[in-house]
Amino acid sequence: MNRLPTSGSKLACYLINLERAPDRRAMMEARFQARGLTHDVVKAVDGKLLRFPIPEVSELAFKLLHGRRIIPAEVGCYLSHIECAKQLLASDADYGLIVEDDVTFSPDFVEAIDLACVQGRHWDILRLTTVNREGGVTFRKLSASRSLAVALTRKKGSGAYIVNRRAAAWMVDALIPMRLSYDIAYDLEYLSGLRACWVLPQPASQLNDMETQVQINIRAYKLPRYRYLTVLPYRAFLETTRVLFRGVQLGRSLLRV
Repeated sequence: MNRLPTSGSKLACYLINLERAPDRRAMMEARFQARGLTHDVVKAVDGKLLRFPIPEVSELAFKLLHGRRIIPAEVGCYLSHIECAKQLLASDADYGLIVEDDVTFSPDFVEAIDLACVQGRHWDILRLTTVNREGGVTFRKLSASRSLAVALTRKKGSGAYIVNRRAAAWMVDALIPMRLSYDIAYDLEYLSGLRACWVLPQPASQLNDMETQVQINIRAYKLPRYRYLTVLPYRAFLETTRVLFRGVQLGRSLLRV
């Protein structure tokens, strides 16, 4: 358990790591140590060992909403994130930092998340990385170099983020069974009345040359073109509601002291 110096928040850190990837674990443990953060290693669910169907996954909903068959490795990734939320709820921590095992931290990483926790009334999920272009509308300065922001468009990836206990309970209760890839599912917090913010510029990064362990040979899992009959309307719904709900969130945050 970590006690953040400025906010006084109790922060639990969870590193998701496959047991068969000890090199990644060692690399990430060194990165946590360099930032003075204690952490727990969460043994990742190995998709190769799963035998489908399983009750934690709705394969039909995944096909209808996502337009392809599930990749076993992404099921393992999804369930590993849910396990982190369960461990946070079983602890007495205020927040949980959830990190995949290919993330780098900026020198001011701890300071940035600490100052964001001071502003914790604005968010339930604090996003720290994305694999596509970062961006958002800033509404609160955290330091001379970083701000809190709201993203009105989808941001891919789930390399590093922080959740409070309310968001962790939502993950456990609402995100099972799995119907989407994890980075899409937890980007829909606004549909359940939760709020997500970003720290910009990002204090961590998942952009590197490390090979993905999740979306392997993704083309082989795609369905024929008829998938767009259900996928496109759903995506249009998500993009529209994301702008509306997060726009309201942004407006409230700008007015809130």
